[in-house]
Amino acid sequence: MARKGLFLVYTGDGKGKTTASLGVTLRAVGRGLKVRYMQFIKSPERTYGEQIALSKLGVEMEQMGIGFTWTKTPEEHRVAIAKAWQKTKEALQDDSIDLLVLDELNNALAITKFPIDDVLPLAEVLEAIAQRPSTMHLVVTGRSANPALVAMADLVSTIDATKHYYEEGIPAVKGLEF
Repeated sequence: MARKGLFLVYTGDGKGKTTASLGVTLRAVGRGLKVRYMQFIKSPERTYGEQIALSKLGVEMEQMGIGFTWTKTPEEHRVAIAKAWQKTKEALQDDSIDLLVLDELNNALAITKFPIDDVLPLAEVLEAIAQRPSTMHLVVTGRSANPALVAMADLVSTIDATKHYYEEGIPAVKGLEF
């Protein structure tokens, strides 16, 4: 029986969505699957621990963003999101990829501070996901998953924020957050 590609969504306000996608990536690499890992918000101007680890495993993590929405102008973000979506559409058609991770896509789709529908149209995203190769597994992460993505997914895990050390004034910790 041919493998059916599954669609997994990790969402919610808690810490661990990217971490969950990295766990799936680790398993896939361990089983010899070809993985492509793309990040919509994080910038290539910074180095992240997960990027270092995946490169040691032969998986390229591509940061296509320019940082979070408060760090650059809306137009800079729109240009980055448009470029990221073009690369993503190509990846969603690549039948050599066994597992495609679209980290922070939910965050990009949920931007309301400036218009994004013309550079990242939800209908186009849904169609591209639906039309991906039938054996491609897909993982999408980020807060505020769009209800239409949730409805399409085979698995949705919502990670809640029960308690976080940020609330105690502890900043991001190297090796835990980046």
